[in-house]
Amino acid sequence: MIRNIALGQYYPADSPLHRMDPRTKILIITVFIIILFITRGFLGYALLAALSVSSIVASRVPVKLIYRSLRPIVFILVFTALLHLFMTKGEVLFKIGPLTATWEGARQGAFMVTRLVLLIMTTSLLTLTTSPIALTDGLELLLKPFARLGVPAHELAMMMTIALRFIPTLLEEAEKIMKAQMARGADFQSGNVIGRAKSLVPLLVPLFVSAFRRADELAMAMEARCYRGGEKRTRMKELTFTAVDWIATAVFAAFVLGSLVASFGFRG
Repeated sequence: MIRNIALGQYYPADSPLHRMDPRTKILIITVFIIILFITRGFLGYALLAALSVSSIVASRVPVKLIYRSLRPIVFILVFTALLHLFMTKGEVLFKIGPLTATWEGARQGAFMVTRLVLLIMTTSLLTLTTSPIALTDGLELLLKPFARLGVPAHELAMMMTIALRFIPTLLEEAEKIMKAQMARGADFQSGNVIGRAKSLVPLLVPLFVSAFRRADELAMAMEARCYRGGEKRTRMKELTFTAVDWIATAVFAAFVLGSLVASFGFRG
């Protein structure tokens, strides 16, 4: 299970993406997701896909890690493509019994699958190239302007980062519990979908107990180190924008502009 999850893991390397300011990466990913959902046409998605592939190459993150992040959603991708293929009205492509596939459905399904793949790839790349501490500092500084409205910026950033970081930890714990129960005769493979879902119920109790235990240990460790939240907190490394950030922003803006032009064109 844990081998198929890249979200929340950090891959140390010396690359332009690793050297970028986390604030730049967070803002770029946020804008990328927005553009991803408003882009239309094959050329627009091709430009966004080229941007994603170029980012992966520049990050020096092994492609297998990106592939692992996509494996858990293969069923969702196939189901989404089939749903659009057979449920969208339009020119008939072929028929299978009462089901009719259309060209419009194939087109919409391809766009939706591409959108989901690029979404998972880019979000996984964010955590793979940003350490948990840098991610926390970046989120805190981005949320800091809202502190005047009473928003606890540091606490929110800390909670989001801890939750993200504990995803692979909890999945690893679930895998250990599953193997321990399989060694005692538990069967998680046979039966239909409902039967398999019911067989996973015994995993929940020990998994929740383990999660609460880890949370308690983390709280005790933070108290032992005199953690008192974001008030008067200093940083060993201050975040600064460098030339890499400006170059990455310019390249990103060029690709986004090209995607928008390809999708909507110029209107006089």
